[in-house]
Amino acid sequence: MSPALSFTKMHGAGNDFIVLDGLRDDLPELAPQAARLCDRHLGIGADQLLVVRASQSADFRMQIFNADGSEVEMCANGIRCFYKYLRDRGHTDADEIGVETLSGVVRPRWAGPDRVRVDMGRPPAKIPTTLASGEGPVLDVPLQLGEHALEVSSVSMGNPHAVVYVEDPERAPVAELGARLEHHPAFPNRVNVEFVRVESRTRIRQRTWERGTGETLACGSGACAAAVVSILRGVVDRTLRVELRGGELEIRWPDDAASVEMTGPAAEVYSGHYPLPED
Repeated sequence: MSPALSFTKMHGAGNDFIVLDGLRDDLPELAPQAARLCDRHLGIGADQLLVVRASQSADFRMQIFNADGSEVEMCANGIRCFYKYLRDRGHTDADEIGVETLSGVVRPRWAGPDRVRVDMGRPPAKIPTTLASGEGPVLDVPLQLGEHALEVSSVSMGNPHAVVYVEDPERAPVAELGARLEHHPAFPNRVNVEFVRVESRTRIRQRTWERGTGETLACGSGACAAAVVSILRGVVDRTLRVELRGGELEIRWPDDAASVEMTGPAAEVYSGHYPLPED
């Protein structure tokens, strides 16, 4: 019989994940397996693969693979699901923990039931981009993509984001422009792209194209990026809701010297075993 991976399927506002437990199970090398596992036709199907690991600098380490198999720095919807998994499986009963990621230690806190608040750190930081010089955020820089004249803002929320304001996110050419911006030479490390409309001082609407995955129903770090850029532009209040295709997230940035806080849901869908191909 072929060896099998034990997995748990979870989602945060529709952004879905496969969680593998490296504390409990002896896992194979996952980089070659990640794209197959995330494939929605040939595998389990997910936007990203999350792996529970031991950490020497925090309580736990979260390893993250995109649906194309690339390893990435941070996932905000993912860390909420990661924390819920740890609590549900008895790895921790703490109301707040430190999770090591490639972008540093992130601290999720239980806001239950099935809701998690995440300290996303102090923005804004400049992402790798040639759109502007300096260390701060990049706001409203003109960028021509074929017939599309865009104004692009960019900020890091532990991973790189580009924010584009549109008249109607539902009608925006997300697949076309998202893919082109992700691979645009202005972003040497590629970029996640948020298509945003301001609905009021306390609400924005957003669709996200995630690098290495494509469009997802939600992106937590993207919601934070869109909120931060909107706050810096003065068009929203410092506490607001971000409406995504898979649900809503609450974002709070009390002042420029404070951390951004994101609060949202985390849910388990099912658990199972996935047979691995024999060598």
